[in-house]
Amino acid sequence: MKYYVGIDLGGTNIVAGLVDENYNILGKVSRKTNRPRPAEEIAADMAACALDVIKQQGLTTEQVEWVGIGTPGIANSATGIIEYSNNLDFHNVPIVKWISEATGLPAFVENDANAAAYGEFVAGAAKGARNAVCITLGTGVGGGIIIDGRIYDGSNFAGAEIGHTVLNLDGPQCTCGRKGCFEVYSSATGLIRMTKEAIEAHPESLMCKMAEEQGKVSARTAFDCMRQGDAAAKAVVDFYIRALAAGITNTINIFQPDVLCIGGGVCNEGDALLLPVKEIVAKEVYTRNSEKNAEIVIAKLGNDAGIIGAAFLGRAV
Repeated sequence: MKYYVGIDLGGTNIVAGLVDENYNILGKVSRKTNRPRPAEEIAADMAACALDVIKQQGLTTEQVEWVGIGTPGIANSATGIIEYSNNLDFHNVPIVKWISEATGLPAFVENDANAAAYGEFVAGAAKGARNAVCITLGTGVGGGIIIDGRIYDGSNFAGAEIGHTVLNLDGPQCTCGRKGCFEVYSSATGLIRMTKEAIEAHPESLMCKMAEEQGKVSARTAFDCMRQGDAAAKAVVDFYIRALAAGITNTINIFQPDVLCIGGGVCNEGDALLLPVKEIVAKEVYTRNSEKNAEIVIAKLGNDAGIIGAAFLGRAV
C-alpha cells in the first residue's frame, strides 16, 4: 500500500490528511492558520501537521511517497513557489522547498481550487472523465480545470479564475476590480447580498421574519423561504439560478468538458438547485443539438476534495 499526505492550507485552518492509494483519508491533523503571521511560521505548522498525521497512523516518512499542498493564490507548480496569496499575505514563498526540507519528503504545490478539482477528478464526481471543470460556490466562485487528465494552470499559473468572467457590464462591484462578475451573483456571498436586498425591499416577506429569528441572513434563507411559498424569496432564488446557469453555460461553451461539477455549501440545496440549472443550460448551451453534452453534477467529496487532490499532485505533474 502506498501513502501520501495532502495539505489543505486555508485562511482559517491548516489541515493535513494521510491518504492511501485507494483515495481513502486515513486520518487528519489540523492547526489554526493564525494569520497574519510570517510565512515561515505557517510553513512550519504545515510541516508539523504532515509529520503528526504520519505518526498518528503509525507510519514513518519512509513509508510516505510525498506531500502535496493546496493553497489559496497563485501557486507556481513548476518552481514550487506561492507567488502571491492576498488572503495569506504571501509574496514569493518557496513553500515546496520549506516543506520538503522540514519533512524530508518530496513536495508539490497547486492552487487550492485546482487541487480540489483534481480530487473530484481522481476520486469524486468527475472520476472517469477525460476533461472536467469544477466550480465551487463559496465566499467567491472558484474554478478548477482538468484537460486530458492534467490540471490546467495557464501560462502564469493563474488559470481557471472562472468566477471573474463577467455576466453584466454594469453589475455590482467585484473584489477583483471589475463589475458584474459571475462571482458577485453566484457565490454564497452574492446570494446573501441579494437576499438582504430583497428583505430591504420586501420587509413583509418571510425572509425578513426568518432573518430576525435566526439573527442573520444565510445562503439558505431564500431557499428555505421559497419552499414555504414566499414570493420575494422565490424571485431571489430564480435570479440566482439564472445567473448560475449563465455562468455554467459560458464555461461549457468554452471548455466542453465531459463533466462539470459544482460544489460548495449552496449545493446542499440538491435538486432544488441542480434541476432548474440543468434545464436552463440544456436550452442555452451552444451545443444543445449535439448528441453528447457536459454532464452537470454535484461534487461528492466536500471539504475532503482539497486534501485528496493535494495528496495526488505528484501524479499530476
